[in-house]
Amino acid sequence: MSGTKPPSHGWLILDKPRGLGSTQAVSAVKRVLRQGGYAKTKVGHGGTLDPLAEGVLPIALGEATKLAGRMLDSEKIYAFTIQFGEETDTLDTEGEVIETSDRRPPMAAIPAVLDHFTGDIDQVPPAYSAVKIDGKRAYDRARAGEEVEMKTRAVTVYSLDLEGNREDGELRSAFATTAGRPDPYDPQAPLELADSITLVAHVSKGTYIRSLARDIARALGTLGHVTYLRRIKAGPFTEEQAISLDKLEEVAKGARIENLLLPLEAGLDDIPALQLDPDSAQAVRQGRVLSELPHADGLHLATLHDVPVALMELSGGTAKVVRGFNLPDVAE
Repeated sequence: MSGTKPPSHGWLILDKPRGLGSTQAVSAVKRVLRQGGYAKTKVGHGGTLDPLAEGVLPIALGEATKLAGRMLDSEKIYAFTIQFGEETDTLDTEGEVIETSDRRPPMAAIPAVLDHFTGDIDQVPPAYSAVKIDGKRAYDRARAGEEVEMKTRAVTVYSLDLEGNREDGELRSAFATTAGRPDPYDPQAPLELADSITLVAHVSKGTYIRSLARDIARALGTLGHVTYLRRIKAGPFTEEQAISLDKLEEVAKGARIENLLLPLEAGLDDIPALQLDPDSAQAVRQGRVLSELPHADGLHLATLHDVPVALMELSGGTAKVVRGFNLPDVAE
């Protein structure tokens, strides 16, 4: 169509607000592209965020959608608040309270419990989750009133800290509810109890923060649920790179989406490059194998004039195409 802008390729890092679903965010990107006069573009997200969660949501455009699966497998960092005293059926503020406890954990007991949940751990996903049971989402079964039995899964928590304690590793009070109170690590100080805590967790794929919060509360002799959840990093993407919905809406009014996009290769910051010449690039685009390469084994990003051509797996000097990209060559 005359006047239609060409499709875009790359990553749009959205600061997803609370209340918006991940698929709704994808729909919003498609809408602003359409209203901004762009050609139809494939759009996908790199890892679901619950509607009640906020923060970093990588949105893949065009050829970057071929990497969305890799983003699902990436490590992530979350900040979250556990409110003690009540456990809900959804393990967050959306659900109904199913059990209560009058107990509140001593602040001094919390660091040791966090250590217990760091490293390789087993956890049971929430019944209200997207895990499939016999082909049906667990949350659909739970909402239908079915008794949902979730299987234990192994995950890794690389670090788990009180918010504000990550920089120097010192044990300081990070509780909003206890600001200005005596140091809980002073043996002469009165025992202080926490109504809530805010933690920062660096976790592997498949980790459920709501389950982590439930288990931490129970280990502290009480109950709890998540009242705040923010993803502050997803794979290589951080909240400093994220844009607001208001910024996204400017595209619908004529702003250039290219000014907001990160390149496709931004999602592959840990993958070494493999520079190609025009002949070898043509061979790769045809799916052919390259041989006698002096590169280390492993996954490489093959490029021509800095334009991604393919992801290639290299073994013993031979490189095979894992995923090809159909991007225009900007060079003459």
